[in-house]
Amino acid sequence: MDWVIPLVTLTLMEVVLGIDNIVFLSILIGALPEEKKKSARIVGLGLALIARIGLLLGIKWVMGLEASLFRWSSIGWMPEDWLGNHQVDSVTGKDLVLLGGGLFLIAKSVVEIHKKTMGGDEDEMSDKARTASFAGVIAQIIILDLVFSLDSVISAIGMVKQVWVMVVAMLVAVAFMAAFSGKVAAFIDANPTFKMLALSFLVLIGVLLLAEGAGTHIGKGYIYAAMAFALGVELLNMRARKKKDAKKKAELREEHDAAAARHSVV
Repeated sequence: MDWVIPLVTLTLMEVVLGIDNIVFLSILIGALPEEKKKSARIVGLGLALIARIGLLLGIKWVMGLEASLFRWSSIGWMPEDWLGNHQVDSVTGKDLVLLGGGLFLIAKSVVEIHKKTMGGDEDEMSDKARTASFAGVIAQIIILDLVFSLDSVISAIGMVKQVWVMVVAMLVAVAFMAAFSGKVAAFIDANPTFKMLALSFLVLIGVLLLAEGAGTHIGKGYIYAAMAFALGVELLNMRARKKKDAKKKAELREEHDAAAARHSVV
């Protein structure tokens, strides 16, 4: 029974790491026609599971990604005094994946933020553009699934040794994503301010991936805490807006009733 605590701990960690995947998936499928969202969500979650299990089965290859490929100092791209830290100077396959994934995530999130701030209307897209968009969404899901899965699997390998424990934890995490991804996507679509908040969250995750790829570890707990605080503030704003709207509707209704009463008297 020595596997129970590692299984529970790893499962909780995988669920937390899956939050990134849920948010990104929700943002991507939000641009698709309603009839294609469910299929895109299923494909995205299926690819996430396949990527994780595939990387687990290729543990030897994954561990090989931790081996140094080259050093920044050998190509003279960065100051040697800044590269005094061996971890920063040495570049591994994992680092390259994280750097590429971080850049992609930041670029994608910034483009989406630009679209929202410029008032782009997705409803005006042609059928051809929507079809291309579906293929593009799947391609982007594949890229980020690989990045998030690699991060997830390497973390799992560092915590437990039994492969079956890792597989069970991954299955539970993907089941969690399947259970909540639809609700998260619907909530984000219905609340534009939360969509902007989610995009900002993805920019932070992209920066985190870049930092880790450059050899600087930043605890995800700091980012999750900041986002939880921002989410709490936005929930308070939403509640305040609802109360204000309800009060305004009540005042308009009273004015309408008063006008109707005066009209009936006349």
